[in-house]
Amino acid sequence: MSAAIAIEDLHKSYRRKLKSPAVPALRGVTLTVEAGEAFGFIGANGAGKSTAIKILMGLIAVSAGSARIFDVPVDDPRARLGLGYVPENPYLYDYLTPLEILLMGVRLHRLQLDRPAEHCRQWLDRLGLGAVAEKPIRSFSKGMTQRVAIAQALSIRPRLLVLDEPLSGLDPIGRRDVVEILSEYKRSGGTLFFTSHVLHDVERLADRFGLIHQGVLRAVRAPAELTGDEEMVQVRSYGRLPVDGMREDFSGRWIGEVPRPQLWQRLEALRQAEHVLLEVRPTLSLEVAFMHAVGES
Repeated sequence: MSAAIAIEDLHKSYRRKLKSPAVPALRGVTLTVEAGEAFGFIGANGAGKSTAIKILMGLIAVSAGSARIFDVPVDDPRARLGLGYVPENPYLYDYLTPLEILLMGVRLHRLQLDRPAEHCRQWLDRLGLGAVAEKPIRSFSKGMTQRVAIAQALSIRPRLLVLDEPLSGLDPIGRRDVVEILSEYKRSGGTLFFTSHVLHDVERLADRFGLIHQGVLRAVRAPAELTGDEEMVQVRSYGRLPVDGMREDFSGRWIGEVPRPQLWQRLEALRQAEHVLLEVRPTLSLEVAFMHAVGES
């Protein structure tokens, strides 16, 4: 089976003015995302994430290199048949209703359904939009509009989902629901390519992630590669008595870091001191890995 996304030596430059020198946004990016894989694309603002997605969607042309979706060049409209896409700031015709938006998407992607309206309503219900399925989008908040866009992308039964900051604008409950839906999509065999500033969500969803900085793909890793004996684990507790290796954060709350192999000894020391355990979490996170990749402290 051909790769879901195949990017080869991709370059893209922009000119701010007609005669000004070109400013590079992507510098020789090469990347393959296999079918059925969830790939997280992370980087700072202006790193090139959205540029790469716009190229995949055929919205802008490459300066050099190539990009293909299921072995079809991205400048061929057929590459986007069955491709669900949610931009960072989705624009939907605000005089339409969510149901009309989803029905339009189903028709554009030539999905054969016996009851298309019922199919679309099921996705609107799933995203918590059933009660407003026939109300104009112009009255919706940013988070509600974001959920409509996500529902539309999923309703076409996509073989590939491309999401640019899909969780932006969602409240905590909405983010949890969308992460669960995307996890189900991934388990069903769908391919997911997404960017996010919420690194915890990338860690939860991605099989691999790419770290891009100033248009250069600095590293591609799996979450398992973040762990190891050198990893530090942060422990937070509440108690009256001090414990070696713990420092008082404030008013009886203690915090400390311990190498992963020594975690159980630290927890036993806290138990003997009659501390209440508040939190245990790894400190070698995706955020730290990104900082290492770009050479920043």
